[in-house]
Amino acid sequence: MEFTTGARLEVRITPADVGRRVSVRRLTGADDGAEKFTDTVGVLTSWDDGVVLVTRRTGETVRIAESSLVAGKVVPAAPARRRGPAASFRELTRVAARAWQPVEREALGEWELRAAGGFTRRANSVLPLGEPGMPLDEALGRVRSWYGRRDLPAYIQTATGGEGTQEPLCAELEARGWVREVTAETRVGALAPLADGPSSGAGPASGARVRLERVCDEAWLRRYQRFEEPGPHVLRVLNSGPSVWFASVEGDDGVPTAIGRCVVDGRWAGFMAVEVDPARRRQGLASTVMRALAGRALDEGASAAWLQVESDNDAARALYEGMGFATHHLYHHFRAA
Repeated sequence: MEFTTGARLEVRITPADVGRRVSVRRLTGADDGAEKFTDTVGVLTSWDDGVVLVTRRTGETVRIAESSLVAGKVVPAAPARRRGPAASFRELTRVAARAWQPVEREALGEWELRAAGGFTRRANSVLPLGEPGMPLDEALGRVRSWYGRRDLPAYIQTATGGEGTQEPLCAELEARGWVREVTAETRVGALAPLADGPSSGAGPASGARVRLERVCDEAWLRRYQRFEEPGPHVLRVLNSGPSVWFASVEGDDGVPTAIGRCVVDGRWAGFMAVEVDPARRRQGLASTVMRALAGRALDEGASAAWLQVESDNDAARALYEGMGFATHHLYHHFRAA
């Protein structure tokens, strides 16, 4: 709670604080007529015509009538990180982008337009790390046209919840009718404990043999199943990255029981595409695959790990939390209306 009982309530923010992280309290009506206060913490993204917009770390924008404010103050840019390797939002975002490289790309100022035949939003969305070099509405029009010519929906990837993230852009997109379709967490952790740690789960996965390959084969793709047909664009995205490894645990009928993908990029090792046969879940296979990939990444000189998990995937979030991965920031995909 940002405001304590008994403290003097005072609005200490102004329109000049747009772009800074704030905590505000507003008075809202109650059915019984009693006063009711609501607190909101986030980035102050606009203050116009008596309306204050605050964008939370989740990407949600809250509209607040200026007349309802009873308290407000600027707070630190981001909560203190409790654990995990230090990294800026920009560094981590660029590393993640190199792990899902598109088939084609085009610069729009400091924005990068990416396309890969529709395979994954990450490889088929705008990465806006800076300014587009023109007014926002003009840039968004060019984005729609670029993706329209490729018969693809127009997506823009944004981030919230960290120092230097993009809450103002989220608010601008939302105001223009862009719809936030997906929210995911980018998590970070130390690599060595992941490589050395035991498998989680109650099953016999500790004895599973993990095969590591440089290129994904047909069997690996049969377990992945994130596409209708594994065309050249799918293989190009999956095989792209500074140093890519594919892991698989042998299964029945030529389909692996579990798979995973790791991209080593300097000090970072990124983990993705971790899939387990539904009939074999909760046996430690996911952590077994990740441990094998982590060991190979350590051999290549990496020391830190990252991964991305959708915010509504509670089972995966719990698994990664147990492995020591802490949330660094959230990212979102906004789709043009």
